[in-house]
Amino acid sequence: MLTLKQLTWTAPGGGRVIRGIDLEIPDHQLVVITGPNGGGKTTMAKLIAGLEQPDFGQILLDGQDITGLDITERAKLGISYAFQQPVRFKGLTVADLLELAAGRTLSEQEACNYLIRVGLCAKEYIDREVNATLSGGEIKRIELATVLARHTRLTIFDEPEAGIDLWSFNNLIDVFQEMQQSLNGSMIIISHQERIMSIADRIVVIADGQISMQGPGEQVLPLLLGHEPGSPQCPMKVVYFGGEQA
Repeated sequence: MLTLKQLTWTAPGGGRVIRGIDLEIPDHQLVVITGPNGGGKTTMAKLIAGLEQPDFGQILLDGQDITGLDITERAKLGISYAFQQPVRFKGLTVADLLELAAGRTLSEQEACNYLIRVGLCAKEYIDREVNATLSGGEIKRIELATVLARHTRLTIFDEPEAGIDLWSFNNLIDVFQEMQQSLNGSMIIISHQERIMSIADRIVVIADGQISMQGPGEQVLPLLLGHEPGSPQCPMKVVYFGGEQA
């Protein structure tokens, strides 16, 4: 379980972005964090991953205080962070990347199985270089394959739908649902998309650096959308908060 206690972070310019957040992320759950732009979602994810250090408060993983650990030390404990725009590596093949993620040498069949699970034709991609020739949807799915190979304790995705087409988005949802069924730890997704929120075990809404709402996904999502459960929903609807597109 991940536990945040009175987590606080102030931007270099002096504005307080995270304001004393208390939150628990249970094991074996997919948690979606949403809310208006500038509300503190990505900052909180970076604090969990170790990309930023809080001014005050604690971050606990299974009861262990990891607040003072950097991103490398947290990665060794099983925390991974997937950026909005995945990094491309000139000269590195997809097979190389999967082996780096797994931390061991993979057989060709093992590497191909990870690619198949994210909807890629393994023979076409296994020896491809991870560079600009890959589309946004392709690189996102390769990143998901590395997550599967890594077997992390806690995986954080920052707006994974950014920059991909509808077909790739639908495949992304399928992969998240598969991961959800076999979670050994927890998964946090920062998103504004209704389809992603619709598969969440739990939804946390952050606004003005504080949690304004949280609860089971089937209870919170209808409140955000302003309609009753079971009514028609647009497959890629962006949720709006207070008149501002989030």
